[in-house]
Amino acid sequence: MSPQLASGWPGQSARTGRTGAGRASPGPLDAVSAARAAQSGRARGAPKGRDGAVEAIRALMVARRSAAGERTRTNGQARALLLTGPDDLRARFTRHTPAALVTGLASLRPRPGDVAGYAVRVALRELGRRARFLDGQLGRLDDLIVPLVTARAPGLLAVYGLGPRTAALLLIAAGDHPGRLRSEAAWAHLCGVAPIPASSGKVTRHRHGPGGDRQANHALWRIVFTRLGSDPATRAYAGRRTAEGKSKAEIIRCLKRYVAREACRHLRPADG
Repeated sequence: MSPQLASGWPGQSARTGRTGAGRASPGPLDAVSAARAAQSGRARGAPKGRDGAVEAIRALMVARRSAAGERTRTNGQARALLLTGPDDLRARFTRHTPAALVTGLASLRPRPGDVAGYAVRVALRELGRRARFLDGQLGRLDDLIVPLVTARAPGLLAVYGLGPRTAALLLIAAGDHPGRLRSEAAWAHLCGVAPIPASSGKVTRHRHGPGGDRQANHALWRIVFTRLGSDPATRAYAGRRTAEGKSKAEIIRCLKRYVAREACRHLRPADG
């Protein structure tokens, strides 16, 4: 073994790979240990799989995520141009909803005249047409994603606050072979919502681990956020825990753990 593998890279612990910023990353010895366990057969973990419906969902979600991000940027660019553009355009479009703004901008017909004004109108028209194209792309991708998610895990969509896109993120985290997850606790660790003791002195508390699948963790946060806004049982729970002295962050941590437990039961294929 090389000296660097034996002692770790400069500035890092060989076991944890903890950097100067205090963030933990897999150390060189952990990587070597994992490789040896796989070669000897001691590692019994199963791969996520890249050959089923979940892989198809993952590929479509990659395209959807980039299209949604570009759609948001396009809308922001159009709003910024309107803010600094001609007064008549600003007065005409300032109070428009996003959908009405796209329709209005895409239908602009700039006429040559003032160079700056003409250029702004052309730019706004092109941004509107780009946003309209992206809206169509998002709709086509959703038409493919929703049936795949529904066929794979229909029970997941029955969970309150869980829509097709959040369900897709959870399915992607679990992979095509969710049976590889040994338990519901392992699923919680994978999502980064397993409680870790963080008590100090007379204060007893827990926190989330620093690892886990960030997209799955975000999906759980979105579900909790939806429930806090519209689910009576969740709102009552939040009120009760607030009266006990829990902070909003601690309440959300508990709710994310509960949602992970609830969703875990529906991760297996419908025919499994």
